[in-house]
Amino acid sequence: MVKTISLVILSVLLLSSSLGSATATETKQSQEEVQRMYEQWLMENRKNYNALGEKERRFNIFKDNLKLIEAHNSVPDRTYELGLTRFADLTDDEFRAIHLRGKMEVTSDPVIGDRYLYKEGDVLPDKVDWRDEGAVAPVKDQGDCGGCWAFSATGAVEGLNKIKTGELVSLSEQELMDCDREGDSGNFGCLGGSAANAFEFIIENGGIVTDKVYPYTENDTAACKAIEMVTTRYVTIDSYEDAPHNDEMSLKKAVAHQPISVMVEAENMKLYKSVILLIHIYTKKD
Repeated sequence: MVKTISLVILSVLLLSSSLGSATATETKQSQEEVQRMYEQWLMENRKNYNALGEKERRFNIFKDNLKLIEAHNSVPDRTYELGLTRFADLTDDEFRAIHLRGKMEVTSDPVIGDRYLYKEGDVLPDKVDWRDEGAVAPVKDQGDCGGCWAFSATGAVEGLNKIKTGELVSLSEQELMDCDREGDSGNFGCLGGSAANAFEFIIENGGIVTDKVYPYTENDTAACKAIEMVTTRYVTIDSYEDAPHNDEMSLKKAVAHQPISVMVEAENMKLYKSVILLIHIYTKKD
């Protein structure tokens, strides 16, 4: 017999605040040292360029990014650190074109509830780390597919499922990628989407299956697989709600009770190594 639960998911739309800037300078390393760093980086990231002259071209981009990293990290009291991520051989334009090509369409009005509406006298913790509670699944890699909206949705459901049942179950982003594209869903597979729209799909679909049943393929070219829900494991939700707009105390109250789904502008995050994001609530207006 399949055990299912009923969950309430909170969705909140966030936009990162200004993250500052860095100006490229000469790198501190010699050409030979940078070359060794590049070769090590290629090996660690399993990079292999086949086109004639491509490795040299990527090396020059790598050097430019290294200059930016060193310039940024040399400034004291930064709230985030840059480093040689797997995107260090990409220009900003390439990073945007490959990894930030998503789009989102809001197909319904925000669902604003009062479940986590802050009230005078509410006592909230200074911090909550849901990893300590085992409510965060291991980091998943979406690859070059712009399916962050699906990962955001499953992450929230996985976390609350753990809180409600005591069991952390990894859910299927691919089911959302393949199946939540019909009609006016507002989700577009690897081209982007909305976690709120994904929650609506999970409700209407009667649940979402595990990623073992429906594994991730890093693309959206396959047709939706028919899953016999009574013979497999899945998790259900019965509703979701948006955080009250422009109300940081209510947002804090929500996070104190459960993991939430957020959307963050990632254009400036190509080289982020570790970061504390300063965020403010952003309200979409027509």
